[in-house]
Amino acid sequence: MKPIDKVESVGVDPKLIADRRGQVIRAAVKLFSANGYYNITTQQIAHEAGMSAGLIYHYFQNKDDILFLALQQVLDNYEREIPAAVIEIEHPVSRLCTAIFAYCRVVNRLREATVLTYRSTKSLRPERRVFIKEGETRTNRLMETYVVACIDGDYMRPVNAHMLVYVMVSFAHTWALKYWAFSERYTLRQYVEEGLNIFIEPHLTRKGLTEFEQFKIQLKTFVILPEQDDDAAQKASKQLTAAASGRGRRSRSRSAAKRDL
Repeated sequence: MKPIDKVESVGVDPKLIADRRGQVIRAAVKLFSANGYYNITTQQIAHEAGMSAGLIYHYFQNKDDILFLALQQVLDNYEREIPAAVIEIEHPVSRLCTAIFAYCRVVNRLREATVLTYRSTKSLRPERRVFIKEGETRTNRLMETYVVACIDGDYMRPVNAHMLVYVMVSFAHTWALKYWAFSERYTLRQYVEEGLNIFIEPHLTRKGLTEFEQFKIQLKTFVILPEQDDDAAQKASKQLTAAASGRGRRSRSRSAAKRDL
């Protein structure tokens, strides 16, 4: 039996396979979002993607494969971009806030696919539904480690980290689910800042608040476009990481200077 996450292809060029699949997935997400998974045929997806129906079967065996990879790409982006955004950030509060920001940035870039995970995960084969849920759980566990680090460092008062992470994740997804409402009043940066004020700030200790206020100052200077491509997202991630990690180094330098006095 082939692995659950394996989608077979008759192609041999990895780059061509990735490009063609991306072309099909973008078309499918657009159609599934507008019309529903069951109301769209493979032929319609092919037409939207600008290729023949026969060519699609070089890269996917069936419509379930297309939906599965569309949902999996969202999870893959979480697992790739969140750790990359915080890799050089040492202060637990800045790391947590940056991780939330990175999560929301992925959602913003993949809004239609994010909504699709809510609408159509149940349409996958049962074993693939489990696989998608496990992927989401891995990201949640990662976010939970950032919360626990804040608690262990006495930057955050004891809190149910597992439940707080689900609040954070639901908040990030809501940007896509209710984009029509929030985008009229907030930029993504403003949306994230308001969320941090609501579900992070109240749990912080005095010394946690000091770093939190510094993070918000930096966040105000960080502009996010309505939608970003992958290259722009990676550049934005590096900018935010560099700013936050630089602030962390300055904070450690000040602490060391005080000890030397």
